[in-house]
Amino acid sequence: MATGSSDAEFAPDTDPEAVKRHRTLFRAIARRKNPRLRRSDITVTDEASVKRAVKAAALGNAMEWYDFGIYSYLASTIGGVFFPSGSDTSSLLQSFATFAVAFLVRPFGGMFFGPLGDRLGRKKILAITMIMMAIGTFAIGLIPSYQSIGWFAPALLVLFRLVQGFSTGGEYGGASTFIAEYAPDRKRGFYGSFLEFGTLAGYVAAAGLVVILTTFFDNSAMTSWGWRVPFLVAGPLGAVGLYLRLRLDETPAFQKMESGKVRASDAADAVETTSKGDLRKIFTQYWPMLVLCVALVGAYNITDYMLLSYMPSYLSDELGYSTNHGLLILLLVMVLQMVLIHYVGRLSDHFGRKPLLMTGMLGFLVLSVPSFLLIRQGSVVAISIGLVMLGLSLVCMLGTMSAALPALFPTNVRYGSLSVGYNVSTSIFGGTTPLVITALISAFGTKLMPAYYAVAAAVVGVIAVLCMKETANQPLEGSPPSVETEEEAAEIVHSQTQDPKF
Repeated sequence: MATGSSDAEFAPDTDPEAVKRHRTLFRAIARRKNPRLRRSDITVTDEASVKRAVKAAALGNAMEWYDFGIYSYLASTIGGVFFPSGSDTSSLLQSFATFAVAFLVRPFGGMFFGPLGDRLGRKKILAITMIMMAIGTFAIGLIPSYQSIGWFAPALLVLFRLVQGFSTGGEYGGASTFIAEYAPDRKRGFYGSFLEFGTLAGYVAAAGLVVILTTFFDNSAMTSWGWRVPFLVAGPLGAVGLYLRLRLDETPAFQKMESGKVRASDAADAVETTSKGDLRKIFTQYWPMLVLCVALVGAYNITDYMLLSYMPSYLSDELGYSTNHGLLILLLVMVLQMVLIHYVGRLSDHFGRKPLLMTGMLGFLVLSVPSFLLIRQGSVVAISIGLVMLGLSLVCMLGTMSAALPALFPTNVRYGSLSVGYNVSTSIFGGTTPLVITALISAFGTKLMPAYYAVAAAVVGVIAVLCMKETANQPLEGSPPSVETEEEAAEIVHSQTQDPKF
């Protein structure tokens, strides 16, 4: 990661980029009450602390998507173990329905954990969600099959999927808030990209482990016990994640809000008049941003789950392609995304969140149908090109969204608002994607239905991006500016006297 910058970097008479950054900051502050900043108002980040925060948050996110990834990639096997029937399609639909169950409860987890995170702090709640996620996933690996205990087996599967979903409801909002509040303003996109790097790492770990298991064990062994291994791995992963999160301090933004030192913010009055973690006021006072969040996340999640979760099942069940071959190709696409995602984060810091998000949305709008036409050709080259086209569009959103979403809400309600908006949208549009697409293909008889679904999501996404404000290189609402060095903080305070707006 980048180290702190030298004094010269922030000298206004020698560095045009520094002047541009300061003017952007001043324009943002000038629109707010009490614009004059003291040195004590500005947060100077500690690089080591930022790195620890990013690692802990990203690992939790990796575990979340590892949990959901292994279920997606083993959906056919799980369907046979817990929902035996004479029809493979019926078993798969029931398996995906159980996959979707966890998402139906996520909004309730968001409404419970989010406001608690605004009242009690980000660190405590993120530790609790980590424990619950690990327990839920580990327990699934211990459930006896349908042949052993009958309908108690799918009932237990649903129960532990509900535990997973409820805990995950407090995970993304908290993790993205945690990184956003730790990161310096001008590198929030770069550091935020590590959260989605964790998403990809979780998917890669899940897909890689499934490929290894299915390569070395036949269908009988996988159905008997092999499918349990990836779920049982979640136990030690959760212990490591919990250890890392317990070592963290609370975010600087939350600490300053707690101590009453929040200034220079258009949310300053709201901090005084709106109690932290007030769920009712999140809906009544911040509903426009909630609607925008739901639209952005809906478009993003449909395309995300369509590509990273549903695609292996589409290749095997709809096109008759080898499961391992499809997973290997998808693995390569995800590794490519992991290589590129930090560059996308940096680009969003330089050019802004909106241009990168718009690029991703337009990519799905224009390329979804051509990509699926290529994928339907069935050759390794055609499938690879089609998935890469979709993957490059998705990475533009992956590398930007985790910095853009927390900036929609002020500090005093950020965890709660983001958790509610993100999880309501994910519940309706994200987790249901495999089930909806499978049902639509069956109803309309066209294997291009995933492409049409992605195009519809992209249309909503384009409109949402047009409606959002640009937040790159600006302080988070309800928080003071956050910089990397003492020199930059001093320069910001000094430069106020040189700017005509002050």
